[in-house]
Amino acid sequence: MTAQDAEELDVEEALAVANDRPVRGPAEPGSPRETPTTGQTGAHRAKDDAHHRATSWPEARAVAERAARSAGRRAPVSVTVDKALGLVLAAPLTALTDLPSFDTSAMDGWAVAGPGPWAVREDGVLAGHGQPVRLTDGEAVRIATGARIPPDTTAVLRSEHGRTDDKGRLHPTRDLAHGQDIRPRGQECRNGDQLLPLGTQITPAALGLASAAGYDTLSVLPRPRVELLVLGDELLTEGLPREGSIRDALGPMLPSWLRALGAEVTAVRRLGDDADALYRAVKKSSADLIVTTGGTASGPVDHVHPTLRRVGAELLVDGVKVRPGHPMLLARIKPDQYLVGLPGNPLAAVSGLFTLAEPLLRTLAGRAAPDPYTMPLREAVHGHPHDTRLVPVSLRGDDALPLHYNGPAMLRGIATADALAVVPPGGARAGQELELLDLPWATAGIQVCFT
Repeated sequence: MTAQDAEELDVEEALAVANDRPVRGPAEPGSPRETPTTGQTGAHRAKDDAHHRATSWPEARAVAERAARSAGRRAPVSVTVDKALGLVLAAPLTALTDLPSFDTSAMDGWAVAGPGPWAVREDGVLAGHGQPVRLTDGEAVRIATGARIPPDTTAVLRSEHGRTDDKGRLHPTRDLAHGQDIRPRGQECRNGDQLLPLGTQITPAALGLASAAGYDTLSVLPRPRVELLVLGDELLTEGLPREGSIRDALGPMLPSWLRALGAEVTAVRRLGDDADALYRAVKKSSADLIVTTGGTASGPVDHVHPTLRRVGAELLVDGVKVRPGHPMLLARIKPDQYLVGLPGNPLAAVSGLFTLAEPLLRTLAGRAAPDPYTMPLREAVHGHPHDTRLVPVSLRGDDALPLHYNGPAMLRGIATADALAVVPPGGARAGQELELLDLPWATAGIQVCFT
């Protein structure tokens, strides 16, 4: 177990999570497991102090959200409609014209004037053409869906509701109401009506509405710019793990995950365990958020805390009472720039994304928080004695199935998950309702396409 792993879970907790069995509570006085306070090593005391300073999981998320809000509203930008998916409107979307802007046919059929039967004109009316010729009583003309209605039209007779006799006259096969299947001008909105309020997240349907309303560009809040700094000399970018080195899972995973959370990833830098390189990268960055991986504990090559002190950053969250991922941190580097330090273990890093990065990015982007929801557990889940635990689950019908392979260094469980269950200290029983955090691609899907 590495120093980071030891900081993440003690041996007992690591075995409990790996084997999915209960964690033993505090030792009874005088038992072999008891460690007298006076006999604690410096490392144990430092670890206990760090846990005492750690922020509760709900409060850590609230701190991240407040920090982003304190930076103030970011300047809006203008983007073309096709680039606006997932962004948030910086101004209300108002109608630039009536919709529809002229009376149109809602169906393929005939535009008719007066009562039938009707004499059918030889010409037809197609969508995209100009003003058609006026109809007179007793006259009909073929018309296509979306075509402009000729003046003095009484109704549109659907193709399947009309027949012609041997003299070519058109007869209705069912009653026809005045104005039937005509979409009148302004039926959907009038010029100047508000279509979508300020702060609306732009969905595919909103893009269609904006385009229909005549918009070529939209005023939106920009995506937060994120720079990812991957730390660790032991990380390989290709081939099999070898000679004490491991494959880097975070470098390939985190950029896509950050984009799914609404960020624009401007750079991914691999810095190894070089303190000076980390310092230079942080000082040089112009990103709204810097995300680091690993190096958040207090080992000999854990350089994140010393770097934050060198740049004069304000530490907002230094450890969170959550498993996996409790050595995560949040710092304010400048009034409008932040750093989220993720643990180096893959699932612990995912925990850090949901705990600190997600509320920060969401607030910077101007998006509303998702409505919380709960589902009952299909099976019991063991918890940490004192900390919140985030466990990958699969949604099966009306309940959530906890997935195995959910240790801090494992991705096998989260790779098939739909959500993370928020397990309170002490665990949860089968059937208990727990809050769920949806994975960003498990519900809407649009946020995966933010490239």
